[in-house]
Amino acid sequence: MAMEPTPYETLLALCTEYQGALALLRQHRPYLEFVPSMRRPQDSIVPLPLPNARVRHSPGEGADHLVTLPCDLALILCDPEWEIKTGVEILVFIHRPQEDFSQILRRWRQTEVYLDGGYSWVLPEPHQHLVNDGRDRAYPLFVVFPTSPDHLRRGLGGAGLPTVCFPFSSPGEGVYPELESLANPDSLTDGGMSWTGEADD
Repeated sequence: MAMEPTPYETLLALCTEYQGALALLRQHRPYLEFVPSMRRPQDSIVPLPLPNARVRHSPGEGADHLVTLPCDLALILCDPEWEIKTGVEILVFIHRPQEDFSQILRRWRQTEVYLDGGYSWVLPEPHQHLVNDGRDRAYPLFVVFPTSPDHLRRGLGGAGLPTVCFPFSSPGEGVYPELESLANPDSLTDGGMSWTGEADD
């Protein structure tokens, strides 16, 4: 009997493709504006789920150490013409099942420590030609669900961390129409996005 995927697993899987990653960025306009080319999003966004990075100064591990970062997704933004990174990287933290406020916040704080001394990404084969070294700037983005605790949302807001809410249909229906539209590339054109989060105007 197949297991029903959790909202966390479903969203993480969808955001490993550029369509899902772009739909997520649409929920926070300041980050959407970082995308170099809206006409070529497939060449502008490189999603890295559960990313690995080689950090120069890993706490307790010495220099030049390979780690899996505590974020759920890294979105590497690239110039599609020059095929180089823009220096802007968005680290996504999705609220995990049974995770409390201090735990999701600690994941971001640990990521800050890992990346502070410089790092380079472990990129998939199609993107290994990208310039992959240097001190880029990482921006956090937190994703919560309607079922996430209120104190967790308030805590993230109080900490000044950008947070969006992914809206699902009611659990009893067993279907996610927002996910179906998100997975359809035609729905990602301006005016065609059918799911709404806490996006900035």
